[in-house]
Parts: sequence; C-alpha cells; structure tokens
Amino acid sequence: MTGEGTNERKPVLAVTLGDPVGIGPEITAAVLAEAESAGLARGLAVGDAPVLRRAVDVLGLDVEVNAISSVADATFTPGILDVLDLGIVTMDLPWGKVDPAAGRASVEAIEVATRAALAGEVDAVVTSPINKEAIWAAGSKHLGHTEMLGELTGSDRFNTMFWVRGLRIFFATRHMSLRAALDAMTVDNIEHAIREAYTALRVFGTDEPRLAVAALNPHGGENGKFGDEEITAIRPAVQRALADELNVFGPVPADSVFHQGLQGRYDGVLSLYHDQGHIASKTVDFDGTVSVTVGLPILRTSVDHGTAFDIAGTGTASAGTMRAAFRAAAELAPYAPRLREAYPPAR
Repeated sequence: MTGEGTNERKPVLAVTLGDPVGIGPEITAAVLAEAESAGLARGLAVGDAPVLRRAVDVLGLDVEVNAISSVADATFTPGILDVLDLGIVTMDLPWGKVDPAAGRASVEAIEVATRAALAGEVDAVVTSPINKEAIWAAGSKHLGHTEMLGELTGSDRFNTMFWVRGLRIFFATRHMSLRAALDAMTVDNIEHAIREAYTALRVFGTDEPRLAVAALNPHGGENGKFGDEEITAIRPAVQRALADELNVFGPVPADSVFHQGLQGRYDGVLSLYHDQGHIASKTVDFDGTVSVTVGLPILRTSVDHGTAFDIAGTGTASAGTMRAAFRAAAELAPYAPRLREAYPPAR
C-alpha cells in the first residue's frame, strides 16, 4: 500500500461517495479533509471526481481533488483528497432528484471499493448513503448495500451489527414488514441469528462474549399472557445455544435490555426486528451509531441514515455519522484478517 513512515502503518479506507446528488459527497469530503481523520487512517474517496469537487465547493474547503485510477496512485497527502474516479457522472446533476445515472454511480462505487478490499488493496470500505429508487432505476435488483455486498463477495451470511457506545446490536430479521418478521421468528431462525451474532462478537475481539436476546412482547410476554413467542420460539432457541455452552441470556424484556447492555451487562444484544434495535441505538446516539456488516470476508462500516435529498447541496448536512463510521473502520481494521478466516470468500 502507498505511504511512507508512520503513514504506511495506518489502514487504508475506501470511502464511497454514495448517491452523487445526496449528502454523501459532502459528508465524505468534510471527513476526509479533517486532520483528525488523517491521523486515524489513510482515506480515499471512491466515486466521480466532478461530484467530489462540487461537494468541496459547496463546503468551501481549501483542498485539491486528485483523480486517480488505482489505489497505488493515491498520495494520502494533507490538503489533497484522492478519489478513485469512476468516469460515470461527468456533469452536474440536479441536487436531491432521483436519477438513474446517480444510481449507476452509486452501484459502481460499491463494486470498485469491494473489489479493492477483496484484493487487499484497502483494509476496509466505508459507505455513504445510496438511494434505493435510484439504484433500482439503474437496473439493480438489490434492496440495499448489504445485499449487494453479499453478492459481490459470494456470502450468504451477511447481516448488520450496530456499534454504539461500545454495545453491539444484531438483528434476527432486517428489511421486511413487521408482519413478515413475526412469521420469521422460528426456533431455527432465532438460533441461527444467535450463533451468527456470537461468532461476530468473537471475530471482533470479544473472546467470551455475553449476548442477550431481546424479548418480543411487553414484559417478555408475561408467561404467555401478552403473547407466546417467548415460549414457543425465543426461549427454545436460547436453550439450544446454552446447550453448546454459549454465554447467552434471554429473552430479556426489550424495554430494559438495551439499557443493560449500555451499562456493561452484555457485550451484544440480538434485536428481533429492524426497528427494535434501530430505535434503541439512534435514540441513545444518532450520530454515533455505526453500521458494520458482519458475515463478509471484508470489513465494511457505514453511516446509518439516508441521502437527505431535502438538504443535499446546501452544505448543512452533519458529518457526524460519517466521522463515526470512518473512526470505527480505522479501529476495527486490525480485525479484517479474522473476517477472511471466519467468512472466506466464496470466489
């Protein structure tokens, strides 16, 4: 990897610009231009150089954009923002409007960054937000980043881990309706989610993890009075894990389990459906919640918000979540080799 002296020992992070007409280019430019970020890792943008230059102009940053064609060409020099130039968006697109060209650029940036990570050219990928309607207009069939990364790496074990104030939150179900999520809460599915979460905790450095499984119903169901999922599915799944000497607790009522985790009682919490874990983490620290994709042979962190089309191009978007995602990738980069061992690429 490019660099000299102490700079050479810093991890290299590929940061995608996300949707070119959303806030991704702005928050990427803001974070890559910061001296604090340069002290943590060597970051380079992945996207279109004209898009990054427009974001720099919007923010009034005193930096130069350096278009490169390979990671080896990066300078990693203060005052210069290196960008792996895709050559897709060559002219200004209207801010905040769904555009197939923007969708194509979003997808291509993810593909380029992922290939670089698989080849060992970068230590991690940090992703800016994409617009699902735009990527679908460009022909993508994926629901979002995570599914796309699963296909690119040949992984079928991909899942999401939120990292907020030291607590890791996992999800038994993800992008589906609440009704569908309830139907998916079987003993086998929950047991599988427990084991995957437990593996991820170990991969990221917790040798003897303590994993709590959230309950579904109020007060944990009150022995079936408020619902029986705890009895028919969740508790049996926990008991299977306990039989294999996994340090798992639950079901723990969801109105207290996340607080207990933040207090240090647990290293991780398994949320049963999308909003259960999202609401808990984002209420505690919206800007500090980082999304880490687990089950892949590469390290990927991400902001956990959308493209914010309503404020794109105004220079007012907070870069806090991107800053947190960049910092998390730098901190987790030493565990990247473990990911390849635990989740070897299918091809």
